[in-house]
Amino acid sequence: MDDNIEIKHLKKSLKKAKTVFLMAHKNLDLDAIGSCLGMYYILSNLKKDCYIIIDDKDKEMGVDKVLHEVEGCYNIIKSSDLPIYLNKKQKNNLLIILDTNKKDLLQNKECLDYFRQILIIDHHEQGKTTIKDVMKLIDSNFSSACELVVKISELFNIEFTPYIATLLLSGIVLDTNNFTLNTDDNTFYTAYYLTAIGASPKKVQYLLKQELSDYIEQQKLLTNVEMLDKKIAIAKGTPYVTYRREDLAKTADTLLFFNNVEASFVIGKIGKTTIGISARSLGNYDIEKILIKFGGGSNKYNGAAIIENKNISEVLEKLRKLLKEEE
Repeated sequence: MDDNIEIKHLKKSLKKAKTVFLMAHKNLDLDAIGSCLGMYYILSNLKKDCYIIIDDKDKEMGVDKVLHEVEGCYNIIKSSDLPIYLNKKQKNNLLIILDTNKKDLLQNKECLDYFRQILIIDHHEQGKTTIKDVMKLIDSNFSSACELVVKISELFNIEFTPYIATLLLSGIVLDTNNFTLNTDDNTFYTAYYLTAIGASPKKVQYLLKQELSDYIEQQKLLTNVEMLDKKIAIAKGTPYVTYRREDLAKTADTLLFFNNVEASFVIGKIGKTTIGISARSLGNYDIEKILIKFGGGSNKYNGAAIIENKNISEVLEKLRKLLKEEE
């Protein structure tokens, strides 16, 4: 992150805005909701009117827990209600996009049309489908959007409450797979800082808990793995099971712990007509090249894609073909 240019633009855009809307990717995870609520706290301290746009119907368990806990405490709206809350002076409205930079992955991409001022805060690599002609604070050296938000809080001398600090820590723990991936000294320092101001590791563990039945289905995914070129692991779900995106992500994480595996891809049905891919890499294999072909995105270590109106076999066949082309 360029401390001179990008931060100057960030401060300027936040200073000008009076009403700020926060939006992350579809199928929110703890990094997305944590970074949204962290930015909300910063903006509230800067005396901005703030709203979080969430359209997700089905939510990951940890996100669902958070949204129940904060119900009534934050301005959380649906995208369909956006026009009601916009400032009458369009130049006073700012949309901040967190934890993604891809248009098709947003909660609702049509929201972009309402704003002249848009700022992206993200840790994923940019690609062909990255939103263009907007302000960007994108740095893939950061482990997570939550870590970036902590950095922003330092610029404004704002200290989070223990609860918000806990949510930010949970996003970091999730995206680093318990500090085993995409982690450097800054990541550890950020975790230390959040704990020092009151973040609760016990609460983080609670937010990351899952149902036993989900864990069993996750383990079943590991029984259907194929290896490509002896270093890329591909797991696929069964067609009659609908998985949570976090199940696919955790399985992709697990596959990296096996000998010789440098990258992993996990495919599964996540909706009636929707297939999800979660991918992980130790950093030596460019998973972004593959995920972009599916309309997804990633950074050097992790990423995902959502594919509509295809079945698992069709997605798997295309994935194999793309991986072989990269050999």
